[in-house]
Parts: sequence; structure tokens; C-alpha cells
Amino acid sequence: MIDARAVVSPEARLGADVEVGPFTVIGPGVEIGPRTIIGPHAVINGPTTLGADNRVFQFASIGDAPQDKKYRGEPTRLVIGERNVFREFCTVNRGTTHDRGVTSIGDDNLFMTCAHVAHDCAVGSHTVFANSAVLGGHVEVGDWVILGGLSAVHQFSKVGAHAFIAGGAMVRQDVPPYVMVQGDPAEPYAVNSEGLKRRGFTEDQIRAIREAYRILYRSDLKLAEARARLAPIAAERPEIKAFADFIQASTRSIVR
Repeated sequence: MIDARAVVSPEARLGADVEVGPFTVIGPGVEIGPRTIIGPHAVINGPTTLGADNRVFQFASIGDAPQDKKYRGEPTRLVIGERNVFREFCTVNRGTTHDRGVTSIGDDNLFMTCAHVAHDCAVGSHTVFANSAVLGGHVEVGDWVILGGLSAVHQFSKVGAHAFIAGGAMVRQDVPPYVMVQGDPAEPYAVNSEGLKRRGFTEDQIRAIREAYRILYRSDLKLAEARARLAPIAAERPEIKAFADFIQASTRSIVR
């Protein structure tokens, strides 16, 4: 299943039924899980681990050195889960010793053409990165997040689960769960209600989330006052607890 024109290091480990296209380069320290398909002209360098059933399209660059001027060649890592798709010209960099030393990606994510995941990022599962969506270093992205085309997230920012980043948005602060943002700089404009419906949230849960959004963004309350107003609701509703906990843990402050 390995094309004769591919270059695969003898120190790489490939699982059962892995396919490697022509002119692809797989370096030492790379582990590729079973049934993964690597297209032509891709480059995968290590230390990098890909789980099972991933798909890497042509001209993607996975697991190369971080684009960080402080990086001095230390042995950092990239860890990717299962069933992810990396389309043409995607770039995903390893971590640095100035953070966790690892870039991590979960399962079932779609990275469209020219998407970029920088060093030390932590991406959850079931996310979609549209064309040319990019993350700066040290960014955290929760499950089920969608990033529109040409959007960008500033380094060290966090994006909560089920958030929606509109096309062209420039995210400079943390985006709480469930929130849709747009613009430069990105500002909140609604709850991602349609996305929540598709993922099985009940009408009652969505109403509670809309009320939490109204308290935070439409009540003219200071942030501390909004957090205090949310606290009793969060104590009774897990979906609001996730919202309130994210706001409490934010270190860059939230979009507002």
C-alpha cells in the first residue's frame, strides 16, 4: 500500500492497511495508525502520532517544527486522534518546550484547505476549520467548534465548546461556549442555537443558554455582576455550569 516513489523512514511505524501516495515523505519518529490514507506529495515529520482512519490529502505538512523563533530543535511532539481529515496545504506544527511540549488534536475533525494549527495548540473533537482558518500558538479549541474561512484566533486564546467563529473573524480574547462571534475584533452576536439543535440539545437547554447569554451580553452588567447572576443557574444546570466555569477560568478575558 506504499507507493514506490514515496520516501518512508525505516524508523517510522505504519499500522495495517496504511496507504501512502507517490512523492510523500514520512520521517523518523512518525507513528501512523491503521487504515490511514496519506495522499501524494504530503510531508509528515516526527515525533508525530496519528491514530486510526485519518486522511491526509496532497501537499499537507503535518508534524514539522514549530514556527517559533525561540525553538531550538528540542524533541517536541504532535499527537492526533482518529478519523481526522486534513485537506490540501494544511499545516500542523509540533509543540515547544515553552509550553506543554505537545500539540494535540482529538477525533473526527475536518481541516479544510490551508487551515493552520500552530505549536502547543489543543484542539478537541468534531471541529470544522474552514479554508484558511488559523490558530496562533497555545490556543485551546473545545469540541464541536466551527471556524469560518479566513478566521484567526490570537495566541493563548480559548474557544469554548459549540462556539461558532464567523468567516473573517479576528478572535483576540476567549470565546465562551455556545457563542457565535464575528468581525475584527470579533464580537458576540448570538447563541449558536442551530448548532446546538443538531447536537441534541433540548429546547429547554437552549432557552437556558439564551438566558445566560442575555445576562452576560444584554443586561448592561459588569462581568463580575454577570458571573454572580449566573452562579445560581449554573448550580442547577450543567450546560450553564460549563458556560460559567469557562468565564471564571478565562485568563485573557472574554469577547464582549
